[in-house]
Amino acid sequence: MLLYLVRHGETTYNAEGRIQGQSDAPLSELGHRQSAAVAEALAALPIEALCSSPLRRARQTAEPIAARLKLSVRDDRRLMELDAGRFTGRLRSELTDIYPEELARWLSGDEDFAIPDGESRRQLADRGSAALRDIAAAGHRQVAVVTHGGLLSATLGSLLHLTEPMPPFAFQNGSITRVTADGHGQFTLVAFNEIEHLHDVGPSRGGDL
Repeated sequence: MLLYLVRHGETTYNAEGRIQGQSDAPLSELGHRQSAAVAEALAALPIEALCSSPLRRARQTAEPIAARLKLSVRDDRRLMELDAGRFTGRLRSELTDIYPEELARWLSGDEDFAIPDGESRRQLADRGSAALRDIAAAGHRQVAVVTHGGLLSATLGSLLHLTEPMPPFAFQNGSITRVTADGHGQFTLVAFNEIEHLHDVGPSRGGDL
């Protein structure tokens, strides 16, 4: 089966350079245009189901897709972004001064380091992998999944058995990544971070999380 993995459109926090985690920032105006472009890119495909993180930015991205495909949105809390704990809501530029040791540990790529009051990358990868495995086993031939950059990076690193110490992927807002899953639970990357459909919309300014 084929999965279309969509990172949500740009949010107001992305535009400001803030860490979102599981906070519920809405899409920016650019993010809404990106979501419409994603919906148009997927509109003619034989997608049979649509799953989404329940966070507002993901749902606001999923809703135009659902309208174009005439599908309902199935929420899955396992698709939520990393719980960024004490980093949540902070400007990226503030973290060096406020949490220098914690930021250094996070940037080291240590999969088992949990942001204080938050999650580790391994915990994120475990729940994201469980969600995608269940979606892949549901019997559909093609499914669209709307989720988050940090979750996609950690989850695909795990499912594709990558061994790099740092997350190997960076996903742009509104991007589409295609992955296949076979009947034995093996995942294969087909296309990464596709953004051609955003050509007339414009790039985002924010990073993952």
